[in-house]
Amino acid sequence: MAADLNSLSATEISSGVASGSFTAEAVTQGCLDRVATREDAVMAWEFIDPDLALAQARAVDATADKGLLAGVPVGVKDIIDTRDMPTGMGSPIYDGYRPQTDASCVARLRAAGAVILGKTVTCEFAGLTSRKTANPHDPARTPGGSSSGSCAAVADNMVPVALGTQTGGSVLRPSSYCGIVGFKPSFDTFSLKGVFPAAESLDTLGLHARTVDDVELVTSALLAKDHQPAPDMPRPPVVGLCKTWMWDDAQAETQQAVEKAADAMNAAGATIRDFELPEEFEWLADVRGRINARERAVAMAGEWANDKDRLSEQLQNTLQYGIDTPFEDYLDAMYLMETCRVRMNQTFEGCDVLLTPVVDGEAPVGLTDTGSPRFQALWTMLHVPTITLPVHTGPSGLPVGIQLVAPYRADRALMAISRWTLDAIGA
Repeated sequence: MAADLNSLSATEISSGVASGSFTAEAVTQGCLDRVATREDAVMAWEFIDPDLALAQARAVDATADKGLLAGVPVGVKDIIDTRDMPTGMGSPIYDGYRPQTDASCVARLRAAGAVILGKTVTCEFAGLTSRKTANPHDPARTPGGSSSGSCAAVADNMVPVALGTQTGGSVLRPSSYCGIVGFKPSFDTFSLKGVFPAAESLDTLGLHARTVDDVELVTSALLAKDHQPAPDMPRPPVVGLCKTWMWDDAQAETQQAVEKAADAMNAAGATIRDFELPEEFEWLADVRGRINARERAVAMAGEWANDKDRLSEQLQNTLQYGIDTPFEDYLDAMYLMETCRVRMNQTFEGCDVLLTPVVDGEAPVGLTDTGSPRFQALWTMLHVPTITLPVHTGPSGLPVGIQLVAPYRADRALMAISRWTLDAIGA
């Protein structure tokens, strides 16, 4: 049985363990067996200790109140602190570093009965410098980044869910490339205590999963709230088709994914409206790099002062750009971003959700380029909740997702609309 349990969803695992249909130990062993079989090809894990994982599972089995995530194995991006595992940040600077306590998100997962299976590979300091992970669908292609290992592990059935982070597009992009659900909640929904900062006005903890139900389940655990899935839509949604100014730069498979999704939603009863963002939103693309670089330079002042030579050339260049950016220029960029955020909340114009591209196309060939964050970064800057759903396949047979965007703090409604959308599309 253990060999099959790794493919179950988190919702199925928690229900099965709680009811006694199978044990947390059996589930964990099934995931470990999958890792042993596939890790040489996928290379999703930075640290994994089978004995430690199984000990956690046995502790869950021995507990009467097993928790909301009873026995659910979880992968944790390696910029997130874990008290019993190294946290390496994807950098030799932190080789062997052992935090004294768990990040808040990890502590919440443990309290809910989850098994922390191990630490997943991250790009260096959750940036753009890639590491070793390959796309499970095609090992010659990137899984995306920076949450590379978390996404690949979920897509390859090594774990049902994993934690990632998004500063530009580090949750949604790899999720699209690997064909799973990726969720970035409204900014500041999940605590970032114990998560290494990148650009703190943008950083958001996110989730990789294979189902929307699992996203909701883990969200409830992270927020320590009673779990009540969002009710079904009382009516078909009003959908704003937002191609953005980048539409002509998207590859055919991305355009097809969005247009076919719109057609299927329309056929299922949704009202589809063409939706254009105000002109100044296009300027956000010009200032994002400035905000990201300056905030990274501030956050990494210690690493720059003491270990600059151990940083990649790419990250050194980013930090130098941030150091060289005048504070006044940074404030101007922040003013534009904050102004657009305010206007975004007034701009949905009666739409329940926006339908928009999530990536340029299929995952690029090679492991060096993790893909472009531009279709994801826009919405990250606006602090709104976004989700990518695996609904399309490109010319090489690789996944291409769509992106749904909801108003700020309308995360729960986004879950209901996402389930409705998947039913409408037949995905």
